[in-house]
Amino acid sequence: MLARLTMIACGATPGMRKGRFPSDEPLEPRALERAAGLGSSLRRADRVWTSPALAARLAAEALGLEATVEPLLAEQDFARWAGRSFEEMQAEDPQGMAAWFSDPDAAPHGGESLAAVARRVATLMERLAGESGHTIAFTHAVPIRAAIVHVLGAPLASVWNIDIEPLSLTEFRSDGRRWVLHASGVTVAG
Repeated sequence: MLARLTMIACGATPGMRKGRFPSDEPLEPRALERAAGLGSSLRRADRVWTSPALAARLAAEALGLEATVEPLLAEQDFARWAGRSFEEMQAEDPQGMAAWFSDPDAAPHGGESLAAVARRVATLMERLAGESGHTIAFTHAVPIRAAIVHVLGAPLASVWNIDIEPLSLTEFRSDGRRWVLHASGVTVAG
């Protein structure tokens, strides 16, 4: 039984372009156009899932895909940091920012820790490994990074060494016993 998982990073949002922590906002118009162009890069899917976030749902819609919301694909909950800039939070809460980058269990923003995101992504992948077929999942950079380090068995702190471009594809395959990283960073021209 072969399971395939294609994780697609949501396209750019206005807040992302301004260096802000994610909040639930729509895609930029250009990102919608680019998302529609992904169709030729994707193989037929047996399942299409999205994060609960508006940007993920809009990316799937731009491709004309009927998707089911999968809560385990949600972006990290940044609570009081959501929508605020990195620079603003560095000035306001430098110890919190340092803790967030250095301790995967820290959640100085009052939301979800990186370790919590990693646990839910691992739960999703373990569940999916037992299902054959191809799943396309529209999600966000942090869950995709967590999936990569999970599959590689790398330390969780290494997520900060992985760059996930908007609308890039990261593919995994499983034989039911283990996952392998098949491809990462595939993007659509634009």
